[in-house]
Amino acid sequence: MRARLLFLVACASACASPRVPDPHDAVRAYAEAAVRGDADALYAMMTTQSRQARSKDDIRSVVAGERDELAEQGRAVGRPDIRLEATARVRYADGEEAALDLRDSRYGVTATGALPGGGRTPEEALDQLRRVLARRSYAGLMRVLSPATRASVENDLRALVDGLHEPERLPVQLTGDAAIVAVPGGHQVKLKREGGVWRVEDFD
Repeated sequence: MRARLLFLVACASACASPRVPDPHDAVRAYAEAAVRGDADALYAMMTTQSRQARSKDDIRSVVAGERDELAEQGRAVGRPDIRLEATARVRYADGEEAALDLRDSRYGVTATGALPGGGRTPEEALDQLRRVLARRSYAGLMRVLSPATRASVENDLRALVDGLHEPERLPVQLTGDAAIVAVPGGHQVKLKREGGVWRVEDFD
């Protein structure tokens, strides 16, 4: 409970201002409130989402029941030699996110939709996959694939592009409104005619 309370409070200040605040300020404020046993101050630092999950009375109950341990924790995190690791997440209007890590009092980009993808957890990697598929983003998809898989996909597509260089020379097996085209390099393209228009139905 105490660790969760610290997490909720430490994350809150990052959402409370249009500028990116110094996380040391949030830690200092938390430490002072914890030492005082000031439940109202701790509650005021929490995010709106956190307040929906826990009422002010809940926080007061936590502080009242664990005041000594909370004060000890506050003194520990308030030490000047404490090492602070902070991550900021920026969510854009289209749902894309950028992650920044605090290093040497400066924030540096660690992940964004415009840079090489991946996730710190399997869940983050799956979330990135969902996002790029939702955007129908080929470039985004290539970023979230492993290097080996990306190379394999790119090699296959490159071979298909090369094989389709002169489409008029390719053998077409036509059956009514369906056609199968054998492409050099071992690929095959299936086409279908609908409303007088030929479209690619499948390829491998």
